[in-house]
Amino acid sequence: MSHFSRIRTQMVEKEFLLKALEDAGYAYEEGENLQVKGFGGNKAPVAIRVKSKKLLSYDIGFQKQGDTYECVADWWGIRGIDHKEFMQTVQQRYAYHATRAKLEAQGFDLVEETQEEGGRIHLRLRRMA
Repeated sequence: MSHFSRIRTQMVEKEFLLKALEDAGYAYEEGENLQVKGFGGNKAPVAIRVKSKKLLSYDIGFQKQGDTYECVADWWGIRGIDHKEFMQTVQQRYAYHATRAKLEAQGFDLVEETQEEGGRIHLRLRRMA
């Protein structure tokens, strides 16, 4: 019996997903023949594997499904990472990078960036006419 969970996301750009993982402090590897391990020796194919920092813990992966990436993991065996917190952090950092890239492509420059205690990020941008 597999314990793998697949979490659908709205993340479509690999570049921003990798930047989000880096921002969150996670080491990762990319490749075509990567797998994450789960309970009972089960394995699932992934395009990006996030290495666990804990001994005897399973890894987390991301696999492209259609236009988006989904998170693949056996959360029962992942030590020291809360799946909700992990996904929230990665998705927030992904949105940050995607937003900045789109606004910079439209000619906006970042003037100020602040982060509230709860984690909310405020960007102040300017575009010269």
